[in-house]
Amino acid sequence: MRKYLFGTGLIGAFTSGLSMLKAMREGEPFTWRTALAWLSWAITAALAVGAIVDIRRAGTGHLAPTDSPVAGHEKKYLKEHLEK
Repeated sequence: MRKYLFGTGLIGAFTSGLSMLKAMREGEPFTWRTALAWLSWAITAALAVGAIVDIRRAGTGHLAPTDSPVAGHEKKYLKEHLEK
């Protein structure tokens, strides 16, 4: 579980979300740029969670979708999972 929680994608999404929350608390006006930043953060967080789901599924023997960065490497993740 630790390898999922401390993945670089989740850490990056978490820290960028914190910096945007800090800017909101300091009284920055909500503009279209702020809305795009929040949209970008949501997409980044969704992609990070999706990658974790794909790695988890590949580690249990399921095939990853073809658009996933894990696609084609399922045997590697299954082997790592079975070694534990």
